[in-house]
Amino acid sequence: MANFRIICRRLHRDISYLFSGMLLVYAVSGIALNHKDTYNSQYDIEVRQYSIEQPLPARENMNHTFITEQLLEPLGEADNYTKHYFPEEHVLKVFLKGGSNLLVDTGSGQATYESVRRRPLMGSLSRLHYNPGRAWTIFSDLFAVAMVVIILSGIFMLKGKHGLWGWGGIELLVGIAIPLLFILL
Repeated sequence: MANFRIICRRLHRDISYLFSGMLLVYAVSGIALNHKDTYNSQYDIEVRQYSIEQPLPARENMNHTFITEQLLEPLGEADNYTKHYFPEEHVLKVFLKGGSNLLVDTGSGQATYESVRRRPLMGSLSRLHYNPGRAWTIFSDLFAVAMVVIILSGIFMLKGKHGLWGWGGIELLVGIAIPLLFILL
């Protein structure tokens, strides 16, 4: 039994070190996803309202050149124009690369610019929770198996009052009970 505990200790140590980075990534991105009602981990979205001071041309004269030079250039978005249309008689909507857009009331000159920027690090990390492909599925399955090995080796690593038949067993049962309570409540 002593050799079994030594093997459990070594497995627990080595696999834990190997997968600690992955656990850290999952933990950080998981926290971000848990709060997606107040924090968008994928995109940084900024909405800015302002007034266009210059007179705007009639709808039929509102062309690509005017839109890029007069409306998008001040926003630094001239190179990101994709298309525009009029959803209502006096409302111009301009679509930009990356999901940003500009909405202009051509009658009053009131404009709303919505800037959408991808969060490079957090967006990539949280994307892993959405299973981005077959290779990730295979890695995730290996990761899950490694977590089971870490758990089982940890359970059998200690003996006596700190092991499975002592305080460790009580903590294990509490750890199982907590998620079950959330499921049942």
